[in-house]
Formats: sequence, structure tokens, C-alpha cells
Amino acid sequence: MIMETNILTLPPILKLKLDLTSEQFWQLCQENNDFRFERTNSGELIIMPPTGGNTGKRNADLIFQLLVWKRQNNLGEVFDSNTGFTLPNGADRAPDASWVSQERWESLTPEQQDKFVPLCPDFVVELMSPSDSLEKTRQKMQEYQENGAKLGWLINRKQQQIEVYRLHQDVEILEHPNQISGEDILPGFVLDLTSIW
Repeated sequence: MIMETNILTLPPILKLKLDLTSEQFWQLCQENNDFRFERTNSGELIIMPPTGGNTGKRNADLIFQLLVWKRQNNLGEVFDSNTGFTLPNGADRAPDASWVSQERWESLTPEQQDKFVPLCPDFVVELMSPSDSLEKTRQKMQEYQENGAKLGWLINRKQQQIEVYRLHQDVEILEHPNQISGEDILPGFVLDLTSIW
């Protein structure tokens, strides 16, 4: 921390190295539910700030569009940014939006469904906010891909780009798209980006 003329400068995202079991991490999150936590596979605890108004409303629109599609097709479950997933590599992540197929969701016990979901979503979205680092967000997207996400979108509003992550494929970058398809992972889903940009 640096003091400059009575102004405290803090890093945008606070990171701590704590040796916690999965149960201890769950308890930490439950007892401090005003904060949003993630944990890397090496045990680094990341305390994430709440988003600003513009990012929040865009994320709400994204979730709304996914939910409308989900209700029409009932092929799985949609999750918001408050949902924690324990990935196969041991990291605990909370994508801005995600989807899990019905078959995979129903294969979990009620206890597994109530806690951090012990799998990687089939589909993930990270919508960059002004405080997000592009490099760190890309690393997170690659982590989802390496842990089994079949499709992922990194939405970079500042550049009006979408990076598309597909299982076992190179990343594709789309410039200024008006919409994007959920392909065969989310059949029939098309995200209208006009309200996101």
C-alpha cells in the first residue's frame, strides 16, 4: 500500500495466499457474503470488487437473454456471477454468466447443488468491467477451457471484441459483432449485443 498526500492507493483486486480446505473456503464465503471471492488452483484467494452500474446492467441483460432461451428449451441451468464452481483443477471460480447441461446438473447430489458446484460449466461468459485486466481474464478463460468448458465468451466492451473459446481449438476474436451464436452447445441461442455494447 502506498500513501500519497493522504490518499490510500489499493490494488483493484486484493489477493491473499491462504491454505484453506474446500470446506473452510465455503465457510469463509458464507460468513462474509458481502464479498465476492474466487480461489486459484494454487490456493490464492481473490477478493473481487462489486461491479459498477454499467457493467451490472449489461450483465443483467446477458443473464436475461440466457434465461429466456433456457425457459424455451429447458436443456440445462443458467447461473449468475454469484455462483461458485469448483473446477477439476481445484480452483473456485464464479463466471459472470454460465450454463450447465441438464444431464450434468441432475447427476449432482442435492448437497453438491447447494454448495459450490463441483464441475466446470459447459458454457461460460466473462464480461470485462473497467477494473478487469485483459491478461488475467484471458487466463481465466483458458482455465475454463482446460477444465472442460465447451464454449466460452470473453466480452471486451472497450474494444467491442468477443474472444470465443472452444474446447480443443484456438481462440477466435470477433470484431464489433451485433450478435453471437451459442452454436451447438446452446442450440438456438443468439445473444443480441446491441445492449451490451
